[in-house]
Amino acid sequence: MPRVIAGSARGRRLKSVPGDTTRPILDRVKENLFNIIGLAVRDSRWLDLFAGTGQVGIEALSRGAAYCLFTELDRSAVRVIAENLAITRLEERGEVRRTDALAMLRSASIGEAFDFVFVAPPQYRTLWHDALVLIDTRPEWLYPDGTVIVQVDPRETMETQFEHLVLYDQRTYGNTLLMFYERPGD
Repeated sequence: MPRVIAGSARGRRLKSVPGDTTRPILDRVKENLFNIIGLAVRDSRWLDLFAGTGQVGIEALSRGAAYCLFTELDRSAVRVIAENLAITRLEERGEVRRTDALAMLRSASIGEAFDFVFVAPPQYRTLWHDALVLIDTRPEWLYPDGTVIVQVDPRETMETQFEHLVLYDQRTYGNTLLMFYERPGD
């Protein structure tokens, strides 16, 4: 059962999405992710694509992020994210949209940009790469020096070249690979 590791909602148990439609992040991977980000999480804006249970965005909010937009297509996952935001009392800073993440990335406008975008789509469908291509073509979605974090199985990697995003770090934890891309500042 997923839980919040640190911050204002520390120790709260989160609900899971029934079935196997989501790819939950292990606590040790999530903890390492936030150790890498460090204090940059404070007052940041997050986009949690393919959000599943919402546990990464909720962890960010618990650690002091100002806002998180959760996108998820599955109805039961959307309901679970809303319930998890209520459980953690973080619903005022979170927004949940039932939408196709790639369709949303193709849309004309999102309003204010994000400091962090977390991408953890269903496995083995190259959706992570498709999402990065769309983010790269719309750099205004990410603040200068903003970060895109991708969670995939290491076997899903492929050679990539982007105009606005630069891979600056990657870490493997068992069968989970975290890749960190940055939009270099102007």
